[in-house]
Amino acid sequence: MATALLFSGQGSQYQGMGEKIYNENPSAYEKIFETGTKVLGFDLKNTMFTAEAAELSRTAVSQPVIFTMSLLCAEKYKNEGGEFGAVAGHSLGEYAALVVSGAVSLETGFELIKHRAACMEKAAQKNGGKMAAVMSADVELIERVCEEVRNGGDYVTPVNYNSTQQTVIAGSESGIAKASEKLTANGVKRVIPLAVAAAFHSEFMKEAAEEFRTLIEDIEFGTPAVKFYSNVTGGELTDFSDIRDILAKHICSPVKFTDELKAMQAAGFDSFVECGPGKTLTGLVKKTLDGVAASALDA
Repeated sequence: MATALLFSGQGSQYQGMGEKIYNENPSAYEKIFETGTKVLGFDLKNTMFTAEAAELSRTAVSQPVIFTMSLLCAEKYKNEGGEFGAVAGHSLGEYAALVVSGAVSLETGFELIKHRAACMEKAAQKNGGKMAAVMSADVELIERVCEEVRNGGDYVTPVNYNSTQQTVIAGSESGIAKASEKLTANGVKRVIPLAVAAAFHSEFMKEAAEEFRTLIEDIEFGTPAVKFYSNVTGGELTDFSDIRDILAKHICSPVKFTDELKAMQAAGFDSFVECGPGKTLTGLVKKTLDGVAASALDA
């Protein structure tokens, strides 16, 4: 089987995550924690293992700890002899994919996450916004309803194409409310408000994207050693010459995760291993693709 590693996104954090993996073989993971603590400026291990849920939910904290958990899982997978030929992340997970693929060093990965989290938290505090998961296979309906609401003067847009059964929308509180009402009126049975304080991957994050692009101007990127799939394009990324622009755009652009999964399957990947907190992406794979294996290291 040809295996691809998948890396978790924001919202997957939980109290005490990573402690079990770390205790299995502390020396194997110490470098990750030491590097992260040095770059981030706070005790990464202590935060992951002991912080309360409210602290972990802060963007400036949740992004680094989820990134770290993803790296721990990937290291565990490699230490146990696992092989892989591709990587892909869901939103935030794309940064763990950069490190594990060899496109950036461990230290650079933490620098990128530190800047991204700070920029996004600032934009979230300033612009706010809401998100909701639409449980429907009718993507055209979701896109049409969002366009109708925008034409009426309220902002809402699809931002996460998670599976063939789930698309997340983001926008203003009124935009989400009107889109939810219209979708329900058109036969959608479930529109689930998400417990977030910002409209991630939307225009509400444009300022974050611009600031982030400036901060990463001098960061060096290499070429990944395995196939790398992009949220922005929905397919394999082979040209890394404009990766800084792509990563900045990534902050305020939709996550085309279903397209990525289909592209990986078309390229021959039939086994997917989720690296990160929980098993959300494993579920999305099973809902999107037939004839593949999917598992989570944090199951």
